[in-house]
Amino acid sequence: MSNKPYIKLQPSEAVLVQAAATIYAGYVNAGRVSEQDETQWLKRSIQEAIRIARLTDEAVMADAEMD
Repeated sequence: MSNKPYIKLQPSEAVLVQAAATIYAGYVNAGRVSEQDETQWLKRSIQEAIRIARLTDEAVMADAEMD
């Protein structure tokens, strides 16, 4: 039996992971992330990805939402 963690994300979660990773990479690239505060910046990136998703959901009607 493997001790590797198992993660199965739903499609919407996977999209948020990608967005958060992109946001986090921007912070790293800008030199804002130090080893001591990586978790803080990761959490901030996730929250910003969620905020972007919510604002997008409010602004756009998806195909499945149409009558």
